Amino acid sequence: MTKQVKWSLTGIILLFIAGMIFYPQIKQHFPTDDSPDIAAMGTGQQRRVLNINAMIMDVQTLTDKTVTTADIIPDEEVNLSFETSGKIVEIYFREGTHVRKGELLAKINDQPLQAQLKKLEAQIPLARDRVFRQRTLLDKDAVSQEAFEQVTTEYDKLMADIDLVKANIAQTELRAPFDGIIGLRYVSEGAYTAPATTIAKLTKISPVKIEFSISEKYSDDIVPGADIVFRLSGSLRDYHAKVYAIESAVTIDNRSQKARAVYPNTDESIKPGRYASVELTKKEIRDALAIPSEAMIQEMGKSIIYLYKSGTAQPVEVVTGLRTESKVQVVSGVHRGDTVIVSGVMQLRTGLPVTVDKFISPV
Repeated sequence: MTKQVKWSLTGIILLFIAGMIFYPQIKQHFPTDDSPDIAAMGTGQQRRVLNINAMIMDVQTLTDKTVTTADIIPDEEVNLSFETSGKIVEIYFREGTHVRKGELLAKINDQPLQAQLKKLEAQIPLARDRVFRQRTLLDKDAVSQEAFEQVTTEYDKLMADIDLVKANIAQTELRAPFDGIIGLRYVSEGAYTAPATTIAKLTKISPVKIEFSISEKYSDDIVPGADIVFRLSGSLRDYHAKVYAIESAVTIDNRSQKARAVYPNTDESIKPGRYASVELTKKEIRDALAIPSEAMIQEMGKSIIYLYKSGTAQPVEVVTGLRTESKVQVVSGVHRGDTVIVSGVMQLRTGLPVTVDKFISPV
């Protein structure tokens, strides 16, 4: 063995001996993942504490609602037109004003009819006298029953002709069929009109109707007399209306059923034709125990929530009832006064130490 090799072996042996001497000090300053935590060795195996939010269970009103779209329609609306043809001689209304039922709005020339009525009415005294004379003679057996009936029939015919002319005269008058607001007129005085000609539109907007459709699965929940809440497009105000009628059948095309509600609209601020959203209350439970939807998880087909007990999380299986957009009714498994963990539930395990950051209101 050469001298160089001997010195190399000697150096290796010295380094090995030095490593054995200083290894405990090096390991103390640079612990490995497999080495025990000194702090943990002194206080027991410590576990991470999870910060959570919790809710103390209490009864509350749980309402199941659905939202649909609606149209605002007038209580009554009609296109006004004459029942007969003729030249318009008078227009009595002003556009955009209120009119009363029966108010005269426009007039067609009725001079020929008035002349005919005058002619017929002039014959009434003579016809009446004939009937009187024939009745007197009949009482004395001076005329036959047939002669008396003939003059009586002529008198009745005269009166019927007068009624017919009066009815024709009435058709030359355009009157408001109900109280409402009359819109823009489409004709002028002197124009010739026919039954197909629209003179103006009359609309009754106090009250107004809210027309909406509901899915067939909710049709049993909406009945006449039910209250609804609707909002107009671009407004946050809630309006309350009452359902007064429901369509008798479900529409085949979209399996929905039409319904209408009525709103007083006493100030006439809501105009027909506007778009609205309707909030329908399907079911309401006044003394429900409910939790936020995010507080419950599903495990192996079971509904699980965690209760806060003595600083730890403890799982409980529950039976659920009514579900809304944000809450779930708990039928059994928890009681009033229990503290339910409502945040971080996906990180929870049985017995995990937790600390409550904030208590949220159940309402």
